[in-house]
Amino acid sequence: MKAIVIPNPDEIEIREVPMPEVKEGEALLKVRYVGICGADLASYTGNQPFTTYPRIPGHEFSAEIVEIPENDRGLKAGDIVTCNPYFNCGGCYSCQRGFVNCCTDNQTMGVQRDGAFCEYIAMPVERIFKGRGLSAEELALIEPFSISQHAVSRAEIKATDKVLVVGAGPIGLFALLAAKQKCGKIAVADILDNRLSLAAEYGADAVVNTKKQSLDKFTESFTDGNGFDVCIEACGAPETFLACVDSAAFAGNIILIGNGKRETTFNHSVLLKKELNIHGSRNALKDDFINNISLVAEGRADVMKMVSGIYPMEKALDAFEALRNNKGDLAKLLIKIAD
Repeated sequence: MKAIVIPNPDEIEIREVPMPEVKEGEALLKVRYVGICGADLASYTGNQPFTTYPRIPGHEFSAEIVEIPENDRGLKAGDIVTCNPYFNCGGCYSCQRGFVNCCTDNQTMGVQRDGAFCEYIAMPVERIFKGRGLSAEELALIEPFSISQHAVSRAEIKATDKVLVVGAGPIGLFALLAAKQKCGKIAVADILDNRLSLAAEYGADAVVNTKKQSLDKFTESFTDGNGFDVCIEACGAPETFLACVDSAAFAGNIILIGNGKRETTFNHSVLLKKELNIHGSRNALKDDFINNISLVAEGRADVMKMVSGIYPMEKALDAFEALRNNKGDLAKLLIKIAD
């Protein structure tokens, strides 16, 4: 079969690789669409510390079931599905307590193990989610939506809360979609007007370009001087984390979803003074996938607005280069593997 392979940083090849070995309890899937995640781009550019090479990237995908054993999930050959791509060990302390999303030996497809940028994959049946009539393109967007849905679930957002999302990339926009299901008022901050325009289309009550306007003054006005009940950091930069600390209300919540490599220096006394709750977020859980499939199927979330382009498999390098040089015009790019 054909696969998109990153043999080394800054290199992408389409190679012939062996068909997957299907083990007991697994299904054979024909991959349809795969989204390019920030982690995939980091693997390509050499900025993903957990990636080993050569590597088949990809963990945001849809697929068609080719072969599947008898199961109690109602899954059968021909179904269009998506999957949970985070493999947990089952034996560590996190797994024993049910926190399988933060397994200490987590292996995410496309990073610590080969991913879905190939024609066929084998997946454990319990990791497969029925598509409920969603298109293959929509199902390829459920995983990144679930990352944000899980992050939003880390704080008990109430209908009366005012929420700030800092960062209007795909994960920030998905966080906006998820938070809109829960809160009364939500604002989005970024430094790129085109991303903020998309945030407004997605239902943000207000947007602020922090290169042009003071976030402190915006927060003062939007929250009547109280600060935001919940701040969702979706950039992974020290500056945006500190902006959330400043923008949060006393006894507010900060959810960290952006993944960064730079260290942050600050006086932690402000966390005590404001009695802030800081929540980390990693991966997603089964219920996040199921709930998001339902949201999209019921018409409560239009994930296809997120797609800026679809590339054929043979143009994968062009897609990765487009994202590498993205000036904010692009949100999510999909690679079409098969019809």
